[in-house]
Amino acid sequence: MRVDVIVPVFRDSAALERFLEALSGGEMLRRMWVVFGEPDPGGEALAESYGVSWTRAKCAGRASQMNHGAASAEGDVLLFLHADSQPPPDALEAIEKAIHSGAVGGAFTRRFDSTSRFLQLTCWLADWRGRLLGIFLGDQGLFVHREVFHALGGFDEEVRYEDLDFSQRLRRSGRTILLPQVLRSSARRFQRSGVVRQSLSDFWAVFLFLVGDGKRKK
Repeated sequence: MRVDVIVPVFRDSAALERFLEALSGGEMLRRMWVVFGEPDPGGEALAESYGVSWTRAKCAGRASQMNHGAASAEGDVLLFLHADSQPPPDALEAIEKAIHSGAVGGAFTRRFDSTSRFLQLTCWLADWRGRLLGIFLGDQGLFVHREVFHALGGFDEEVRYEDLDFSQRLRRSGRTILLPQVLRSSARRFQRSGVVRQSLSDFWAVFLFLVGDGKRKK
């Protein structure tokens, strides 16, 4: 079984460089597709310097970039990662084991690179949400069997939160799993807007999405 890794990038070469350097020499780089949302000579050269395959989507947007990467990949399983995340060292093995056990997909346990107790609380709530409801966010490292991904039509490029929408549809297609291995996610957007303010804004956005208010882009 082969797991291919898809990383959408848009004007964030600094995060991409840290990401690739952290994974340097590992198996994950050999299975990776970096997908740019626009011409990015610096980022493209960076990917090539690490021996990573890259491609360019027809338009910017995380959903369209991830769909484009999925079309380029050839693995049995697709793992979607953010460039400002740090996957666990045994990520590929954990995913293969989960798929072999009968799961159609899932995500990792997320922790932020922050000492904020409030962010720790949000991660515990995300653990509960993932285990009981099967709902995951993109910064948790979504993974899915390739055949299931295509059967579901990939990510919906017309919704506001493609990760929530996809995880809902994925849950209805079969058993999903929250892996215990920890994926570290950047807390930089919380640092810009304020931890509590950004977290409450995220909670409210998720709630509105789940109750069906404002799912579609305007």
